[in-house]
Amino acid sequence: MAGPAFRAAAVRVRVPATSANLGPGFDSLGLSLGLYDDVVVRVADSGLHIDIAGEGSETLPRDEKHLLVRSLRTAFDLLGGQPRGLEIVCANRIPHGRGLGSSSAAICAGIVAARAVTIGGESKLDDTALLELATEIEGHPDNVAPCLLGGFTIAWMEAGAARAIRLEPSDSIVPVVFVPGKPVLTETARGLLPRSVPHVDASANAGRAALLVEALTRRPELLLPATEDRLHQEYRAPAMPESAALVERLRADGVPAVISGAGPTVLALVDEDSADKVAHLAGEGWAANRLALDAQGASVLPLAATSDV
Repeated sequence: MAGPAFRAAAVRVRVPATSANLGPGFDSLGLSLGLYDDVVVRVADSGLHIDIAGEGSETLPRDEKHLLVRSLRTAFDLLGGQPRGLEIVCANRIPHGRGLGSSSAAICAGIVAARAVTIGGESKLDDTALLELATEIEGHPDNVAPCLLGGFTIAWMEAGAARAIRLEPSDSIVPVVFVPGKPVLTETARGLLPRSVPHVDASANAGRAALLVEALTRRPELLLPATEDRLHQEYRAPAMPESAALVERLRADGVPAVISGAGPTVLALVDEDSADKVAHLAGEGWAANRLALDAQGASVLPLAATSDV
C-alpha cells in the first residue's frame, strides 16, 4: 500500500500558552492565553534538522527525543506513514516548567503540523481525533483542549476518550501572569497530591468550579469566590512556597489569583482598570506580564503555495 503524500510547502503552526485548573477546576478547566510558540515544519528529502530559538534553546534536544518530534512521529503513523525527512524551526516564547502549558503547546504543534503537511490529513485525523491524540500523548486533556480550541474550555474523559467544549470567556477579563525564575516539574507538584481528600473539600470545589464557569463567561465580578480551591493548591504549596504566598497575598487584596496549572506561575484574572496596578504587586523575582485572551487556539499559517510531493 502506498504511503501518504506530503506537501512541499512548509507550514507554520502557532500554538498558545494555556493555564489549567484555574483554581477549583482541577484537571478539567483551561484558558488559552495570548503568548505563542511558532513552529515551521517542512518535509525534506532525508534526515531530521531542528533549529530552536527562544525558550529552551539551550536545553531542548535536537533529535528524536524532542517532544515536538515525538508528537509529529505519532501523528504521522496515524496518517499513514513517515516522511523521508523533516526540517523544523521553533520560535519558543512560552516559559518551560512554569505551568503555562509548554509541553501541551509542543504536542499540539506537532500533531497539527503533521496533519497540515499531509495531503488529505484533515479527513484522516479530524478535530475530535486530534484532541484524543494530544490527550494520549500528554496524559490528560486540561491543557491540550484550550491549546487546540482557544478560549475557555471544559475537558473530561468519557469511556477512555477525551472530550472538550469551548466557551467564550468574558472579553473584560485581563490575565496577568507572574512567572518566577525557577521551574517546578509537573511530576513533582502532582506527586504531592493526596490519594483522597475530605468530602467537604470536594463538595466545596464542585460548587466553586460550577460558579467559575459563570464567572469566566458572564459575571467576572464573581471571580474571587469562584477561584477558591481546596483540592490541590494547598497540597502543592511546599514545592512552590513563594507562589503560594503570592496567591495568598493577592487574594487578601481582593485579586482573583490562582496557581497556573501545576505552577509555579501565578495567574490573576482582573479587569482593564486594575491590570497594570496588579502587575506591579509581585515585587522582585517575578516577571509580571499582562496577556490577552486567545480566541483561536492552534492555527496553521501556510508560508507559501507550492506544488505537492
